Amino acid sequence: MTLFTSRTFLSDTLVALSVALAFSAFIYIEYYNLPHIRLIETLLALGAYYGLLAAPRRAVLMAGFLIGLLWFYWIGFSFRYYGMPWAQPLLGLFFGFVYLLFFGMLALSKQPFIRAILLFALTFVAPFGFNWMVPELPLLHTYLGFEKWQFAIILFALALTATLKNPWRFAALALLGLAYAPAYTSPPLPPLKIKLEQTHVPQAKKWEPQMRLPSVLHNYEMIDNAISEGYDLVILPESVFPLFLNMEPDLIKGLKERSQKIAIVTGALLYENSSNYNVTYYFHDGKIQIAKKMVLVPFGEYIPLPKWIGGWINDAVFDGASDYLAAKHPTDFIIDGIPFRNAVCYEATSEPLYLGDPRYMIAMSNNAWFTPSIEPTLQRLLMHYYARRHHTVIFHSANAAGTGIVR
Repeated sequence: MTLFTSRTFLSDTLVALSVALAFSAFIYIEYYNLPHIRLIETLLALGAYYGLLAAPRRAVLMAGFLIGLLWFYWIGFSFRYYGMPWAQPLLGLFFGFVYLLFFGMLALSKQPFIRAILLFALTFVAPFGFNWMVPELPLLHTYLGFEKWQFAIILFALALTATLKNPWRFAALALLGLAYAPAYTSPPLPPLKIKLEQTHVPQAKKWEPQMRLPSVLHNYEMIDNAISEGYDLVILPESVFPLFLNMEPDLIKGLKERSQKIAIVTGALLYENSSNYNVTYYFHDGKIQIAKKMVLVPFGEYIPLPKWIGGWINDAVFDGASDYLAAKHPTDFIIDGIPFRNAVCYEATSEPLYLGDPRYMIAMSNNAWFTPSIEPTLQRLLMHYYARRHHTVIFHSANAAGTGIVR
């Protein structure tokens, strides 16, 4: 009995590891700059989904834990900057357990069709408001589509294959043809010469008072270079000005003067009515427009927990800093007559920012919190997902890693 149990446990562990690796392979293919081979990634994605629908319950639970680690081991990296480096592995393990429970919902039943329904339902669930687990995302570079209706067809076909016991059961895979997605054609680029800047400021130094002047001078240098190179628009990363920019009239004056020659989009902080905002500043023709962030980062810019425990975490971890406040609606900048949706970091991977299917989006990030890790890679893949779903071209400027056009 002990030998049988040991063999069963080993078998379940191997199945779980195979499912988790297949479910996560596309991230590491992108991270290591390997070629995306659609056939291979299609087979890996289908194998992962089939495993979640058909594997033993214990294997599904273990797979969920491993998927959580493979996708989000980097979550705790930010605690280095709060004087809690010991918490890094604990946060990684915590997210492993979160997704053990997340995918563990499938283990409530042995029936593939019930699991398929549950897995489809999980595409609408974001634990603690953190929406970076998108079960359809492994389909991004495959022959199959990742729209909800296509994902439903894929799960139905795989559940039917897992349920039928006769030799013809694999004929059910023919249904996958209904979810076939032709190669994606992105919208054309706007008729503007756009400069995307990437900075390399370590997070440990970013907010030090002595870094303010060097940061400001470097920002001015990037803008001046873009002007001399004949660009129409220059986009700088999130909080590239590490200060409350609206409280610095001399800096505002300098940026307004430069905006007579080039449109400038830059990240900084805003202090208004005794509240803090993480915002984007748009300077053009000597004028200024401010876009407040609408979607805040859970546990980074607000605590998504009841006030009694959220307040304790805020005091213990974040030194009592107040939550940032959020705007109620997304903001569009009109640049030479062309609308650009504004998004700051986490917003560019959030459905509400794509309301109305904006043709163009300006996104800015500070990825120094989590580098080196797969975080910028996963962020880029998620932006690809939303860009393709909404036919949007994203111009992304980041600190540390991730700058580029996503289409």
